[in-house]
Amino acid sequence: MASDTPGIVLDVDGTLVDSNYLHVYAFIRAFRDAGHQVTAADIHRRVGMGADVLVTDLLGELDEQVVEGHTKHYEQFYDELTAFPGAADAVRELARRGAAVVLASSASGVELDALRKALDVDAVLSGYTSSSDAGEAKPAPDILEVAMAKAGLHPSSTVMVGDTVWDVEAAARAGIPCIGVLSGGVARAVLSEAGAVEVYDDVAQLLERIDDSLIGHLLRTGRLS
Repeated sequence: MASDTPGIVLDVDGTLVDSNYLHVYAFIRAFRDAGHQVTAADIHRRVGMGADVLVTDLLGELDEQVVEGHTKHYEQFYDELTAFPGAADAVRELARRGAAVVLASSASGVELDALRKALDVDAVLSGYTSSSDAGEAKPAPDILEVAMAKAGLHPSSTVMVGDTVWDVEAAARAGIPCIGVLSGGVARAVLSEAGAVEVYDDVAQLLERIDDSLIGHLLRTGRLS
């Protein structure tokens, strides 16, 4: 049974952890290894999609060699994963204020372990997801719906925070508003045009302005409007 506990669903890559450009580099290598010429800009615009979706969108068909190659190359960057300044503090503060905080990631289990290690906030989380939890990755809403279900959250009292248009689209399809952050490299206008209800430079700025944000309103009133 879903509760009316204020819920915050957080994307991880590009939102809490500085990993988007590592994904771009891993994909560049993977496409090259498979004999495809793809630009970094074209890849970056699609980071946040599931790997299968990203590859299919770029090539017009799925090439499993690219997906597997991305996994292989990205594994080399696990030790370089770094949480954005203020990201862990933001997660802990949201939990301290009574929110149920859930990480909504479509990363593999091993990759998610590396991301969680970089964040070091497991003690205050109400749950997290990985690629094994849902049939389709973003922009499908599956991951977000699973994240809310794991924490017993209802869409009427849940907000997402993400860094890509795919986060915004997935949130809309899951029936929840999305706050955007610029830390993943997507422009403010692009996130706003996609439907982000608010946009901040990063989660540290969101934390600084939390009382004036939609999240602050939710925490005070238990409602989104």
